[in-house]
Amino acid sequence: MAEQILVTGGTGQLGRVVVERLRAAEAPVRALSRRRRSSEGVEWTAGDLRDGRGIDVAVAGVGTVIHCATDYRREVQTVRTLVEAARWSGQTPHLVYVSIVGVDKIPMGYYQAKLAAEKVIADSGMPHTILRATQFHSLVRTILAGAARLPLVPVPKFRFQPVDVRDVAARLVELAQGEPRGRAADFGGPEVRTTEDLARALLAASGKGKRLVSVPVPVPGRIGRGYATGANLAPNHADGVVTFEQYLAEQGKPTALRYR
Repeated sequence: MAEQILVTGGTGQLGRVVVERLRAAEAPVRALSRRRRSSEGVEWTAGDLRDGRGIDVAVAGVGTVIHCATDYRREVQTVRTLVEAARWSGQTPHLVYVSIVGVDKIPMGYYQAKLAAEKVIADSGMPHTILRATQFHSLVRTILAGAARLPLVPVPKFRFQPVDVRDVAARLVELAQGEPRGRAADFGGPEVRTTEDLARALLAASGKGKRLVSVPVPVPGRIGRGYATGANLAPNHADGVVTFEQYLAEQGKPTALRYR
């Protein structure tokens, strides 16, 4: 019988899709959430990575952990809690961790936390696979929709390679069912696009509304340089399938704006 796979953050944006993929593959899956839940084909367990409550039970007996839970303020702490719980259980599960392309080159606070969490995993001695992915479609959409509410739309001259959460989930499941790879090849969306181009795509999906004027925005410092040089991109690993337009078409009309 195949070893059970634990998915942390089983109700989150990514974790939910990973659980669905595992169920479709008929893999034995256990999912962790902060509250006890129930669904067919999934063993749910309640626990909290912030304080360690229930994590020892969650990791007991599993062969692989796909760590989809994320915490913008406690990322390193939650990863350390997971690693320590696995170690105390006497298990050495294959730990699969999803990170972000550019965490080692763009010094944003959350990126630095993800990079530090990668090091905790790499130094743990546990078999592991770390997958860095580009930004999700939903994040890019949220950023652009927020900017579109302003009288003038600030558009930094950056490029993005948005990827669909379903594509990332499929890759994580593939990695989880294989041998540990350490640092896996980066995973990017199917297209590298300018911010202005993505804003135009959002316009096309949104229907009619007020006219907004784009304003180029310089972003100084190391963060700006990181994005300007494409540190957030994986053009040689454009392995995602779902485009930004396809994603938007599934979302209805996210915001009403006109762009010129």
